[in-house]
Amino acid sequence: MKSKNTETKAFANLIASLLLIVFEIWAWIQTNQIKTAKGAVVQPATFPRIMILGMIVFTVVLLVQSIIKLHGKMAQDDPMAEKAETLNFMKDKGVLAALFVILLCALYVLLFKDLGYVIVSFLICGIIMWMIGLRSPVKLILISVLVPLGMWLVFYKMLKVNIPMGWLQFLKDLVDKI
Repeated sequence: MKSKNTETKAFANLIASLLLIVFEIWAWIQTNQIKTAKGAVVQPATFPRIMILGMIVFTVVLLVQSIIKLHGKMAQDDPMAEKAETLNFMKDKGVLAALFVILLCALYVLLFKDLGYVIVSFLICGIIMWMIGLRSPVKLILISVLVPLGMWLVFYKMLKVNIPMGWLQFLKDLVDKI
């Protein structure tokens, strides 16, 4: 049975891409508030802007594909002509998990300055890895600790980006002495 155009996956992709473009424009505007670092070749806003541009490229591709599918004749066996599923988090655990990750991201932003990058990243990374099924305590702890520490070292020492360390300020002081 053929679905109406507004019930298809192509239409759902169209709506999602429009919402994403609004979000990406907002995110780009937010990067204007990031302070510049004197003497740094790579500015703190550079990486977020590169990521946003990448998102925009893929979102525009999705938008164009959706428009082409909706205005052309879709074959009955075209996956985009199928009826789109609803986002009912009561029935779909994947949607509930996605909402939980969004909540974790909000917590990340709220706790970032006070607890510092490494501690907050350790906690959020560990929780997400547990959610996706990694249950080995050794792997969970090693990855959750070593990846944020390594990333902090790269950004702090190589890229000269000063990232809040919160309770682990002593590590920054220790690295500065080396």
